[in-house]
Amino acid sequence: MSSEAREWVWEHSSSRGAARLVLLSIADRVADEQCISYASLSTLAKRTCASVSTVREAVGRLLQAGELEQLDDLVGPQRSTVYRMPLAAEAVGQAQRDQQDEVGDTTVSDESASPVTLRLSPLRRYGIRPREVPESPARVRKPAVPETGRSRRKPAQRRTGHRHSDVPATGAQNRSEPDVNRRYSSSGAAVLSAAQWQVDPATHTWARQQGHLDRLGEEGLRTADAKWRAHRAALKPRPADAWAADWRSWVAREHAPSRPNLYAVPGKNTAAPGGMTRTEAHTAALLAALDEPTGTEG
Repeated sequence: MSSEAREWVWEHSSSRGAARLVLLSIADRVADEQCISYASLSTLAKRTCASVSTVREAVGRLLQAGELEQLDDLVGPQRSTVYRMPLAAEAVGQAQRDQQDEVGDTTVSDESASPVTLRLSPLRRYGIRPREVPESPARVRKPAVPETGRSRRKPAQRRTGHRHSDVPATGAQNRSEPDVNRRYSSSGAAVLSAAQWQVDPATHTWARQQGHLDRLGEEGLRTADAKWRAHRAALKPRPADAWAADWRSWVAREHAPSRPNLYAVPGKNTAAPGGMTRTEAHTAALLAALDEPTGTEG
């Protein structure tokens, strides 16, 4: 019956362009007078030399025009879509009834008058069969998510603010602790510039216990601090502990106003100045060598 279906497309279809080629390709697989056929979008695209999107749009126009029906209850070979050409089936049925009237045979005229009633048994030999809906319980896959589309897992609460309620939002953890040198990096250590670093009570106590405060005096200690900040202004930010150690080594080798040549020099005065350990003395000597003017500045 594919020839009658194709003839109807050529003679009576109102489709044009890609839609006409798609309808001809579907009519080429018509099985019987019911004008039922099967095809996939990729197959139609290959046969009509068109893109899949063009074929999909053409099928939509044919469905809207009523020249094509999509039978969702049936499935073709390789799970292809099953179509029916209702206008072509009506024309084929009318032609059969006219032929029967001419010969006076009315045995099947009532059956042919109801083309909408599909007969599935002739279609099985062409691979067209009813779609298995629902499938057997053993083959039904459990959906990964519920019908609402949301995951079954309870979403984790977003952490806002501080993790512990007993930690204050701002300020030092201990109210008796001065709130200085508290600019923290992502790693948790205080990172700040030399200008931002302040002499904390522990460092000031060190200067007094080591005798540097008596040696330099308050004014000399402030002068040493100002010189240290001027020399360290261009350096990159460091943790507060690193600045404290560097400041102590600077003060330990800073000369008093009455003794202008007390800078630590490698190879001289091997005793640790001001109660410094041997390691601290070596560190101070290296820093002194780096800070000594070479005559090439500027």
